[in-house]
Amino acid sequence: MSVPMYETTAWAKKSAADKFEKITIKRNQAGDDDVTFDMKYCGICHTDVHFANNDMGSTKYPCVPGHELAGVVSAVGKNVTKFKVGDKVGVGCIVDTCMNCACCKDGDEHFCETGMTMTYDGDIKHGHIATDSGYTYGGYSASQTVNQRYLIKIPDTYPLEKAGPIFCAAITMYSPLCHWKVKEGGKKVGIIGIGGLGQMGVRIAKAMGNEVYAISTSPNKEESAKGAGADKFVVSTNPDSMKTAEGSLDLILNTVSASHQLAHYLPLLRKDGTLVQLGLVLTDHQVQQFPLMMKRISVAGSLIGGLPETQECMDFCAEHNIIPETKVIKADELETVYAALSQKNDSIVRYVLDITASM
Repeated sequence: MSVPMYETTAWAKKSAADKFEKITIKRNQAGDDDVTFDMKYCGICHTDVHFANNDMGSTKYPCVPGHELAGVVSAVGKNVTKFKVGDKVGVGCIVDTCMNCACCKDGDEHFCETGMTMTYDGDIKHGHIATDSGYTYGGYSASQTVNQRYLIKIPDTYPLEKAGPIFCAAITMYSPLCHWKVKEGGKKVGIIGIGGLGQMGVRIAKAMGNEVYAISTSPNKEESAKGAGADKFVVSTNPDSMKTAEGSLDLILNTVSASHQLAHYLPLLRKDGTLVQLGLVLTDHQVQQFPLMMKRISVAGSLIGGLPETQECMDFCAEHNIIPETKVIKADELETVYAALSQKNDSIVRYVLDITASM
């Protein structure tokens, strides 16, 4: 059965070598359980650069990136109960899952046992979303339609142009902080890497009532880190600085995506501490088991969060006035922004594409 479609504007790359250009794409019209919203802003994540440039060799073109969507509801299906026309809403990294496996039923849609459908460049396989290409288009576009399950409600008081990074950077930090039980506060938490992810981690961990150690290779990040709420600053390339935090941390969140050795940070953990890998590193880590055994410490990984937890993260950030630093740009600036992100990925400022101003 054919799915009714509508046309909308998008900004895409037609190959890795091409520049962004405005194109027309087709999305499914809102069905009974769906919500359509007008896109107002879309955050620009470093992952967008990897996909648009085909760095992993699997990108489908034309590629419309963007998984930090923020907009205003324009239409709802008859079964939609959570949202109404005019609501401020957002979408993160997930636009579809099977909805039936144990992970989906637990609200851990990002671990869907048959694989989540990513917001862009994801194969459409679960039947709750459709495009004219058979794969998903992201938030660099004028409109989006998703099943109500995958929408996050943005509080009226929260600035819409700042909301997108909550659905990627903030939830990536919030989820492990909750899972490793530091939300109640009173712990010592280390954040490695004070870029877009790290600065959100510092703010959230501090708002939870923890003592926060910002850890960076760059001494120049101290002012920014402490401005975000860090209590202590550790320069990881300085042995004396590292010594000041040795054996003190209950939890370390490692956001670094450049090649490095996580074992360098294990001495900072106290007994029963955990280091959680969040940045994607494609080279091997060399870890000896003896230091793990001597303090019963753990190395783990984490990936974004499910939809209930993402809504919880949005509400937490609104309640505690945690607002990312952003710079709003137009579509004709995408090439410049992508070039900057390709060279270095440690900026605290998050670029946000203004859809309306780009039309």
